[in-house]
Amino acid sequence: MNASSSSSANGQDSIPLRQDARTIGLIGLAHGSSHFFHLLLPPLFPWLIADFGYSYSELSVLLSVFFIVSGVGQALAGFVVDRLGARPILFASLTSFIVAGVIASSAQGYATLLLASVFAGLGNAPFHPVDFTILNKRVSAKRIGHAFSVHGISGNLGWALAPVFMAGITAATGSWRIACLCGSALAAVVLLIMVLNRDALDDRKPVAQPAVAAKPAAAVHAQPEHAMAFLRLPSVWLCFSFFFWSTCALSAIQSFASPALQAMYGLPLSLTALVATGYMLCGATGMLLGGFLVGRVQRLEKLIAISLLASALLLALVGTGLLSGYVAMAVAAVAGLGTGIAGPSRDMLIKQAAPAGATGRVYGTVYSGLDLGFCLAAPVFGAMLDAQMHGSVFLGSATALALSVVSAAFVGQKVAAAKFARA
Repeated sequence: MNASSSSSANGQDSIPLRQDARTIGLIGLAHGSSHFFHLLLPPLFPWLIADFGYSYSELSVLLSVFFIVSGVGQALAGFVVDRLGARPILFASLTSFIVAGVIASSAQGYATLLLASVFAGLGNAPFHPVDFTILNKRVSAKRIGHAFSVHGISGNLGWALAPVFMAGITAATGSWRIACLCGSALAAVVLLIMVLNRDALDDRKPVAQPAVAAKPAAAVHAQPEHAMAFLRLPSVWLCFSFFFWSTCALSAIQSFASPALQAMYGLPLSLTALVATGYMLCGATGMLLGGFLVGRVQRLEKLIAISLLASALLLALVGTGLLSGYVAMAVAAVAGLGTGIAGPSRDMLIKQAAPAGATGRVYGTVYSGLDLGFCLAAPVFGAMLDAQMHGSVFLGSATALALSVVSAAFVGQKVAAAKFARA
């Protein structure tokens, strides 16, 4: 090991656990809030239908608008983060969530709900390039796998909290408008915490430096690559497709599993609404396990494949309608375990595929596949429900997970080939 890499490694080891934990915890809280605002409106769909008379297909457009804005914004945000830094963009995102909650609370019709979705999408757009830029620059290498795990867990917890929070406050107060205001207040509290702890989020002063090997003279004098050069990498677009298909599956469970289970198995909506929360909690548990596995597995794509295929089989079983109602709910929730285990390995696979200096751009582009998946899947699965194709919600999500496995396999092959070429 040369002096440069040895010094870097020692610097990594000297970063205190408390310092890493503080940054990881703050990013986890912020990420959880972004996932919470994915579901600001979907838990309120039954009440919005009652008040305004909209169909599920019409309301699913609100989700599509959210993710169109978020997806386009996320791809662009990566460039902004690389240029301006992640911390100020994080503060602006949380402010946009506050505005979205206030607008939703005052909605008098479809146009205002669309506007709320736009602001929520704007707030969500920069989160993944922001989060991963800060984590990669502020967290030591030996804890980065756990950082990815906490990041994924917090997102699942945000998804799990939103239906309980929004529907619970609506049921308790009799007003979905109050629930939206409470969501806005929650974002304000998170923003305050971030501002008070802003020193731990300063990506312009990185404390986690990767080991740097000596470069040959030709490389030192070579012209820097164009900012868009990373778009030529096949691994970037394979990661994008992986996120697209896996998110199509997630969209079905989050927004439509509850009414589908109600129709298929005759269970009350108040009970089936817990399936999405159970799926997210199982996913969080899986991510905790995945954080330990990510550093112990040589071929990450194999772990991803086994985990996601297991989840796909469980969801397909629910879609057949052969189970009893309560067993179907349990099986659908447990399917989240496999998707959770795959999460940290997925993020590490992207890290390995990203060229140096393009972290924000790569994560922004790759994670925009998540937004596209939500955007396109929502109206498709919403139309399935309107057409009484309830089992297809689960069969379709299982198919999407299987397709995401194919993308992950190709990414793994590209990363392995790149490592072999550098050896």
